[in-house]
Amino acid sequence: MTVYETIGKSFPRVDARGKVTGEAAYSGDLSMKGMLHMKTLFAGRPHARIVQIKTGKAEAAPGVVAVYTAKDVPVNEYGLQWQDQPALCGPGSAKIGADVVRFVGDQVAVVVARSEAEAAAAAKLIEVEYADLPVVTDAIEALKPGAPRIHEHIGDSNICVHNKIRKGNVEEGFAKSDVIVESEYRTPVQEHAYLQPEAGLAYIDEAGRITIACGGQWTHEDQEQVAHALNMPTENIRVIYPAVGGAFGGREDMSVQIVLALAAWKLQRPVKIVWSRQESIIGHGKRHAVILRAKWGATKDGKLTAIENEIIGDGGAYMYTSNKVLGNTTITSTGPYFVPNVKTDVYGVYTNNVPGAAFRGFGAPQALFMAEMQMDKLAEKLGMDPVEFRLKNALLDGETLNVGTPSPSPVTVKECIEAARDRFGWEKGKKKDGSGASHLKRGQGFAAGFKNIGFSFGYQENCWAKIELRGKSEIEQAILHHASAEVGQGTHTVMLQMTAEALGVPFEKVTLRASDTAAMGSSGSVSASRMTFMSGNAIRGAAELALKKWKAEERPAIAEYKYLAPPTTPFDKETGRSMPNFAYAWVAQAIEVEVDIETGHVRVLRVISADDLGKPINPALVEGQIEGAVVQAQGYAILEDFKTKDGRVLSDQFSTYLIPTIRDIPEKVESVILEIPDPIGPWGARGVGELPYLPIAPAIASAIHDATGVWVDEFPFTPERVLRAMGKI
Repeated sequence: MTVYETIGKSFPRVDARGKVTGEAAYSGDLSMKGMLHMKTLFAGRPHARIVQIKTGKAEAAPGVVAVYTAKDVPVNEYGLQWQDQPALCGPGSAKIGADVVRFVGDQVAVVVARSEAEAAAAAKLIEVEYADLPVVTDAIEALKPGAPRIHEHIGDSNICVHNKIRKGNVEEGFAKSDVIVESEYRTPVQEHAYLQPEAGLAYIDEAGRITIACGGQWTHEDQEQVAHALNMPTENIRVIYPAVGGAFGGREDMSVQIVLALAAWKLQRPVKIVWSRQESIIGHGKRHAVILRAKWGATKDGKLTAIENEIIGDGGAYMYTSNKVLGNTTITSTGPYFVPNVKTDVYGVYTNNVPGAAFRGFGAPQALFMAEMQMDKLAEKLGMDPVEFRLKNALLDGETLNVGTPSPSPVTVKECIEAARDRFGWEKGKKKDGSGASHLKRGQGFAAGFKNIGFSFGYQENCWAKIELRGKSEIEQAILHHASAEVGQGTHTVMLQMTAEALGVPFEKVTLRASDTAAMGSSGSVSASRMTFMSGNAIRGAAELALKKWKAEERPAIAEYKYLAPPTTPFDKETGRSMPNFAYAWVAQAIEVEVDIETGHVRVLRVISADDLGKPINPALVEGQIEGAVVQAQGYAILEDFKTKDGRVLSDQFSTYLIPTIRDIPEKVESVILEIPDPIGPWGARGVGELPYLPIAPAIASAIHDATGVWVDEFPFTPERVLRAMGKI
């Protein structure tokens, strides 16, 4: 086994001290001399045409410097995938359809004033005349021909995504099946609930550039979208990320950046905004709610024969990343198993709900809930142990995924299943009683999954890095320049470790300059569990070039490198056949729960998570990611209940939308890290950010069934839903 100096060691996080002491500056902490304050006027209604906006009273209010509406935005559109969202909704811009609000969080106007209180007071004085339009909040209804249109000028229906998988012959597969299970599942919306809500400061820098200091996940993509909306060259826009305060995918899509840049540009003064928690919850995207209909067949000896799925994802008012999220749902909809015959249709539909957005797992948690529930139900129908059934069907190297091609990475789901089984002590004939009380029943559940590393579907994945070596006879300082965001997962620490290893210098000699479009090339997004993999390969390339210059006695030795990942291909429109990803990672989890059959309350006692992420660069950070993902996924599965009515958000505060506290988390989370190197990963690494999130919900559902004898096909598993499944209410 190769011995490394920094790789595989748990160095302390480089941002830890600043975050613990409060010294770290988040977007909401920033301040500049002469700074003005901005407040947003949200639509507050799910679907309406804006007839007119009167801003005179607001403009005349105390302290107000400016009020901006749609007519003030040069190119009033933006979007990470499609530019289907106005920066400000209302009449007066060239954007077709910009006069329509499509969800309660659409931004209608912004007020800039001397103080936040004055801006907030003035925003209430803006007079908006609305003509209400039909509201569509049910994804199934939105899918139907003749449903009221959300975007009349896009396509000929509300369908914004349709992916197909056609592999083998499902009719023949079902004819060979000895058992068939048909079910419908529903997965809920989830709020990102990051610690810092949307906030930022925009100003004109010393070079005359409009500069936006605001949390995000991809500096250069934010730069491009702001430049497009303001109709400017990208070099006129600068994006800097301070401390971010959590993201989980929710900061992939922009929120306040364009209006901040607009105001700073027009006023030539610094402008700051901080959304309230309520504004954050109504104004920004959520995890997609999904309806999943499944028909799965297997032979009596436990081999999967055919799968037919129909999946409907609620995309909400705008595209955001629905096409990519539901693309991943498509890939993972058959689980980490070999299935010879597959027919799957995945739809994304526009509705008047809060947009569906990127969120940790990116479509896989929804698909794997269905897949793993189907596996459990088939195992029960066959009289087989669910772990044994999974091992019989676990994908092997060289076998094809549902897209008709094999995984490019080593396939290790079988090893993950065995590791979770063995560490948990999985046995048939499980204990059902807990704490000696007759109303407390214990159950055990199991689930597996997989997830892509990096972007997909034909995009040429890339990542830039620059290394600067300083010193005379020996390297005294190494400076890594990299645009990657640090959203709480420890990316910057891991990048410094990889730089030290690549250069052969002590960790303490390496420093980082990060997250500034003015000084560095694009890193790509901190998402898709990709940054360790991509930045590591970019760093290795830059280090090799810098060391060559150093050996040639060039001082300082400066080199940059752009890593290009292996190419991928998009879905074939009719069959889905593709090579959609360049790497995958694998996971299996075993869970024990306790169910109070009198109250319906579910308590997670123990979680074993076996994750193959390749070589862990920093094992302590890996364990932190596993434990954090388990807690966040448990909240998704049991506690977090996002409520809306007719498109209006009812759970718009943390008093009504409950997230796990220390009293709610599992009593024990144990990480089993499988170190099976990826041949193209840096030092064998893949990624782990999303992986341990994926199987939690179905594993809990399996454990609830083991404890109570009932299947609960929709979550969160609230006491009311559990009692209803048991027939007690």
